[in-house]
Amino acid sequence: MKVGVTGGIGSGKSTVCRLFAQKGIAVYDSDAAAKRLMQEDGALRRQLAGRFGEGTFRDGQLDRAYLAGIVFADPQALADLNALVHPVVMRDFDAWAARQEGSYVILESAILFEAGLEGSVDKTVAVLAPRELRIERTCRRDGCGADQVVRRIAAQLDDDALSARADYVVVNIFEEDLEPAVVKLDRIFSHGSK
Repeated sequence: MKVGVTGGIGSGKSTVCRLFAQKGIAVYDSDAAAKRLMQEDGALRRQLAGRFGEGTFRDGQLDRAYLAGIVFADPQALADLNALVHPVVMRDFDAWAARQEGSYVILESAILFEAGLEGSVDKTVAVLAPRELRIERTCRRDGCGADQVVRRIAAQLDDDALSARADYVVVNIFEEDLEPAVVKLDRIFSHGSK
């Protein structure tokens, strides 16, 4: 079984996925995979440079700040980036998932629903947290300003939309509440019990 775990920036989805990994569940980090594939996949690199300009790569390396400056200021540019990257990531995920053992694997994706990837998984989990807490966490983690975080939040589905579309919801206000939620979900996904 393939389980998609999603949530907005600063929601705690990576913490939830880390807890699954500590239980021995294989977790595919789609953000890390996208960064790796944008760097390593020659065809994708050419497409990115063609769409976003030669500044996309500096000294052979992906210039993430350059690319972020374009896509977070222009919704069409973000849609174009996703249209180029997501098919490559999903092919990589499917190949990775086929090599894994166990009753299920996790696909961690901040934009699972926005990218239309929910059809690639059997179940979905949304990790939610209050907006102000997400802003605070992200600023502390990334060392960035609140205005940057607010722009990134605006580019993602809100919690109501995530709740409506997900099969399961984990509310992350206090980190100590996450482990019991992961234990329950692991039981469901491992054994099919509700």
